[in-house]
This record gives sequence, structure tokens and C-alpha cells, in this order.
Amino acid sequence: MNSSAIIFFYFLLVVVAFLYSAVGHGGASGYLALMSLFLFGQEEMRPTALLLNLVVSFISFVQYYRGGHFKWSLFWPFALASVPAAFLGGQISIDSGLYKKILGVLLFLSVIRLTGIRIKTSVPDVKQHLSLALIIGASIGFVSGLIGIGGGIILSPVIMLLNWADIKQTSAVSALFIFVNSLAGLGGLFSKGFYLEPGFALMAGLALLGGVAGSYFGASRLKPIYLQRLLAFVLLIASIKLIFV
Repeated sequence: MNSSAIIFFYFLLVVVAFLYSAVGHGGASGYLALMSLFLFGQEEMRPTALLLNLVVSFISFVQYYRGGHFKWSLFWPFALASVPAAFLGGQISIDSGLYKKILGVLLFLSVIRLTGIRIKTSVPDVKQHLSLALIIGASIGFVSGLIGIGGGIILSPVIMLLNWADIKQTSAVSALFIFVNSLAGLGGLFSKGFYLEPGFALMAGLALLGGVAGSYFGASRLKPIYLQRLLAFVLLIASIKLIFV
């Protein structure tokens, strides 16, 4: 990449971290979209996205936890099943063409999430079903480790669909879910070795900056809905490119 493209990439990285953390997510799907659009190699995309996820999702979780939105009883069944599944997924190498198609579908889920579409708007009134939560956690965890995401873009709409929590509680649980899944996925990658983008330290610093700002506004102030929709448009383009090109 030339210097202008690099600067633009770093700018978009901060924007992605800000907007994803505002809704309790780490942003791995957004980082993967950026790296794909800027022609990063697949072997460096997964570990880089997962490490950035750790930074942003932890900051986001802290903000939502301090706001009193975290529910341990909602979180632990998902995490119990997802962590070993994410570790297993991280150990598996996947065909480049199939990888892009799966990532494109997951980016489309991000588009739906970022446009502000809510599956449920009522007060949560359904008790969490333990067996179903374990199945959901294991399924999301495996896909997360395989692709290099934390799984929040899948978990959040599922929780809302089942009406197990409100939007703030969902964001809080998703943030910690993303953190533990990203850590497990990295463990799986580490067991067979991985390569990081040379500029990772700067990327992590910028993601931290965007994550701190985004999680603060997401947990305690109005969500930047118009900026989220702008990012959703960019991710939609990336999703179409990955699926059909």
C-alpha cells in the first residue's frame, strides 16, 4: 500500500473500533473487511483481527459492566460451550474461497446489526434455556475460531430474537463473550503458529483509542446511529465483494 492508502486504512480502523464498541462488539468482522479490501493476506487476517478484538471488546465490557448492564447468569452458558469450540475452530485451516464466502455472510449480519434493526423491542420476558444456550454457544464459538471473529455479531441478534435480555444487557454479555472467544481462537491459532501484520502495534493503539471512545458513548450516551449506518454501507459493499467476486 502507498502512504495515502495506509493513512486511510488507519483512519477507518479507528472508525470501525469506535462504532463496534458502541454496540458492545469487538469489531473483528469490520477489521477483517478492512484487511480484505486493502488486500491483506488471509494468514495474517485472523490473528490480527482476534488480537484487536481482545483490546476493544475488553474496553467495551468494562464500560457496560460499570453501567450495571452485565448479567452473569446470561453469559456463562454461552461461554462454557463456546470457548473449547472456538479453540478447536482456531486450529482448522480453511480454503481461501470458502473463507471469503463465510466472512461475507457474517459481514452481512454486521450490516443488519449496525443499521440499528432490533428483532425485539419489548421488555425481555423469556427465561434463558440452558441446553439451548449451550448449543448456541458451541456453534458460535466454532465459527468464531474458524473465521477469526468473536461471535458477537451472531450472538446479539440471537439473544434479542429469543427475548432473553434487553439491548444494553445483550451488549454487555456480547462484549465479554467476544473477549473469551477471541482468546480461545487465538489459542487455537497459536498451537499451530500464526503471523501478525508488521504494523500491529500501531493498529492496536488506534483500536484502543476508538474502542474507549465508542464504548463510552454506547454505554452512557446516544448511539452514533448515522455513522453506524455509514459503516454498514461500507461493510455491505465488502460483503457483496467477498460473496460474489
